[in-house]
Amino acid sequence: MKHVNAIDYIRFIVPSLIGIFLFMTPVPSEDGLTIPIAVLSGWLQSLMGGVIPAIMTIIIVFTAIMTMITQIIKPRYIRNSDFWQRLFYVHWFWLIVRIAAAIFAVMALYQMGPEAIWSDSTGGLLLNEDGLLTILFSVFIFAGMFLPLLLNFGLLEWFGTLMTNIMRPLFRLPGRSSIDALASWLGDGTIGVLLTSKQYEDGYYTKRDAAVIGTTFSVVSITFSIIVLNQVKLGSYFVPFYLTVTFAGFIAALIMPRIPPLSLKKTTYISDAEEDDSLEKIPGNMSRIQYGTEMALAAAKRNNSPKRFVIDGGKNILDMLMGVAPVVMGFGTIALILAEYTSLFVYLGAPFVPILELLQLPEANDAAQTMVIGFADMFLPVIIGASIESELTRFVIAAVSVTQLIYMSEVGGLLLGSRIPVTFFDLLIIFLLRTLITLPIIAGIAHLIF
Repeated sequence: MKHVNAIDYIRFIVPSLIGIFLFMTPVPSEDGLTIPIAVLSGWLQSLMGGVIPAIMTIIIVFTAIMTMITQIIKPRYIRNSDFWQRLFYVHWFWLIVRIAAAIFAVMALYQMGPEAIWSDSTGGLLLNEDGLLTILFSVFIFAGMFLPLLLNFGLLEWFGTLMTNIMRPLFRLPGRSSIDALASWLGDGTIGVLLTSKQYEDGYYTKRDAAVIGTTFSVVSITFSIIVLNQVKLGSYFVPFYLTVTFAGFIAALIMPRIPPLSLKKTTYISDAEEDDSLEKIPGNMSRIQYGTEMALAAAKRNNSPKRFVIDGGKNILDMLMGVAPVVMGFGTIALILAEYTSLFVYLGAPFVPILELLQLPEANDAAQTMVIGFADMFLPVIIGASIESELTRFVIAAVSVTQLIYMSEVGGLLLGSRIPVTFFDLLIIFLLRTLITLPIIAGIAHLIF
C-alpha cells in the first residue's frame, strides 16, 4: 500500500478500538452487565434528571417552530445546508406530528389542558423524570458524540470487505451490504436506509438488493436497544437480550429474502440494466484482508480532523434529539391515549392472544396489543408493555419490538420517502412476517433465561 505510515494505522485502529469499547464491550454495573455508553448516560440522567423534561420540551417546541419556518419561509441558510434542510424540511405529515408533539410536551410539562393528554399514563409517562424522553436525552448525548469513532475511521470498510463471501451465500446480497448492516447495527437504522438508498441510486444495488437491505438490515442500534430494555426495567439483562435479538434477527434475515414480497423484486438496477457481479471483485494482486485494510486506512485518512469529529458528533446529537424526540412524543402520546382510553389495540392484537398462550407467555391478553402497535413506532410496545408484571413477557415484548424493524415513524417512513422500490403494503406484510418469524424464537430463548 502506497503512501501509508504508522500514523495512518493509528488513525484507523485507536478510534475503532475506543468505539468498540464504548458501544460493544460488556462492563459490570450495579444492575449487572451493561456497556460503557449506558453507564455514562445513567450518570448524566441521575445528575440532571429533574431538568431534562423541561430541556426536552424546549427541544421539541424549537424543532416544531423551525420546521414551520422552513416550510413557509424557506430561509436561505437552511436551503444552503444539507444538514439543516434534511432536519427541518420534512413531509407535511411529519410537520403535523412535530406540531402535535410540541403541544403535547407543553401540556405534559405544565399539566394543562385535558388530563387524558398529560396524565401519568399518557404524555406524562413519556416526559416525566424517569420517562422515555429523559432516557433518550441522556443516551443520545453520549451515543451521538462518540458514534463517529465507529463510523468514520475505517471499521465499516474493513468489516465490509471481509464479509463479501458471507453475504452472498447466506442472504443473496452483495458483500458491500454488510457495511449498511454494520452501520445500522452500530449507529442507527436510518443510517442504513440512507446508505442503501445512495448505493441503489449510484447503481451498486439491484431493486431486490435495495429492498432486502432496507427492510432486513436496517437493524435497531445498540443505543436504542439499551433504551428499550431500560424502559421495561430489565437493564441487567442487556447481554442475553442483545444476543437473543441478534440471533432472531439473523434467522429472519435468512428467511425474508427467500419469500414474498422481497423474493419477487426485480434483479435489475435503477437503470433497468441486468445485475453485474463484477462490482464485488477484489483486485487480483491483493488478499481480502489487504484490500479491506487499504479501504479502512483511506477512510481514516479522510477523517483526521478533531474539529470534524466534534462537528459530526454534534450533528448526530441534534439529528437524534430533534428527529426522534418529537416523533416519540407525538406518536407515543396518541398511542398511549388510544391504549388507555380505547380498546383499539386490544382488537388489533386479538389474533396474537392464542399464539402467545401457545408459547406459554404470562399475561398474554395484555401483551397481544404490543405485537402490532410497533408498526407505528418502535418505542410504543415497551411503553405499553412496561406495566406488565411478568419479566418473561416484558423481555419478549422488548426483543420482538427491536426485531420488527419496520417502524413508520422512522425506518418505514424513510423507506417510503426514498427511491428504494417498496410500497406501504410491502412494509405492512414484512412487519407481520418478521413478527411471526421472530416471536417463537425469542419466546423459546426467554423461557431458558427466566
